[in-house]
Amino acid sequence: MNYIQFILMPLIGALIGWSTNLLAVKLIFRPLKPFKIPFTGIEIQGLIPKRRLDISKNIGETLEEEILSTDEIVNRLTSENIKKHLILYIKNLVMARSYEKLPAFIPHGFRTTIADYLGEVIDRYGGSIFDELKGKLMEKAKNEIDLKTMVEEKINSLDLEQLEDLIIRLSKKELRQIEILGGVIGFVVGLIQAAASYYLSVLR
Repeated sequence: MNYIQFILMPLIGALIGWSTNLLAVKLIFRPLKPFKIPFTGIEIQGLIPKRRLDISKNIGETLEEEILSTDEIVNRLTSENIKKHLILYIKNLVMARSYEKLPAFIPHGFRTTIADYLGEVIDRYGGSIFDELKGKLMEKAKNEIDLKTMVEEKINSLDLEQLEDLIIRLSKKELRQIEILGGVIGFVVGLIQAAASYYLSVLR
């Protein structure tokens, strides 16, 4: 067995392994539309285009059940920190607007007293009103916001090529690693074959 053959076998194995994995990655997305192989009756289509509806449905369900629920969104938007700042903002806004909108003939001191009184009312009852509104908002969100359906419809509204581009951008590094791994495995297999062939040729 000559050295050229010994070198070529791992290189050819690496090329085969890399190209096979590259083809497998391409077949995840392509062909976009069903394609029938002549004389065989076999129809092929990329995994993503073929299972698009199931994939979008599963993503929506997973998002809503395991990652982010409507309750969590409402809770984040109505956290204690946001509550405090929002009540303060409403208080300042009400006081300023009430002072501005009261008739000009009302004395300055009296207008200030009314504005201060309204501010005190908001300080006293603002928290409970906010909590009540939060409950109503959560109930309304549960009835009218369907995250699962929103995500499913958004994914299904994407053009297949847009969806392919999105997935590739999100998992470009991992897909490249799969291709490289195919080349590495092919190289190792070719190296083992070359070593086995060399060993057998020596035995002869």
